[in-house]
Amino acid sequence: MQPLTRVEGRAIPLGLKNVDTDIIIPAKWLKTISREGLGRGAFETIRSEPGNIFDDPAYTGANILIAGDNFGCGSSREHAAWALGDLGLRVVIAPSFSDIFSGNAVKNGILPVVLPQEAVDRLLEVARAGEPITVDLEDQTVTTTYQDRFTFDLDPFRRHCLLNGLDEVGLTMARGEAIGGFEADRTAAQPWLMRGTAA
Repeated sequence: MQPLTRVEGRAIPLGLKNVDTDIIIPAKWLKTISREGLGRGAFETIRSEPGNIFDDPAYTGANILIAGDNFGCGSSREHAAWALGDLGLRVVIAPSFSDIFSGNAVKNGILPVVLPQEAVDRLLEVARAGEPITVDLEDQTVTTTYQDRFTFDLDPFRRHCLLNGLDEVGLTMARGEAIGGFEADRTAAQPWLMRGTAA
């Protein structure tokens, strides 16, 4: 997982409330176990409408999504986070998130930023004006070229994981020395547990 410290760029001003995981990635796309290519199916229902915001050239390459309340509700499909990542999104800003989506987002290198509705409304204006938005995870701030500055909270463990690019596998590998030490001690104390295993 790639570390996330600071994300700056155009933001997609979606603003919709109650965007569930079926809207983010419809069920027909869930037959894959690969994270690649899911961006093609992301927001498929919205993108089927002419003039939709996701296919607007003004937001090509955007790495931030601004959404409404309760983003990521519905079923607990991790594919939703995979699809957002495949679209190139690194940050989603909303007044609230589904707990399961929020956890899946962090595990896949996407920062869920919770801000009050007034702040989200202001950022929607900035995004529609075509101005960049900066999200700094180290300072836990969202700023704009208009001198707006909003602070956000994030669980310290989730912040640590994002800053260091650690998913669950990475966290386990970081404890490799301790795990190896435990296994050696256990083998010395209970050698019969290792009988019949490959050397």
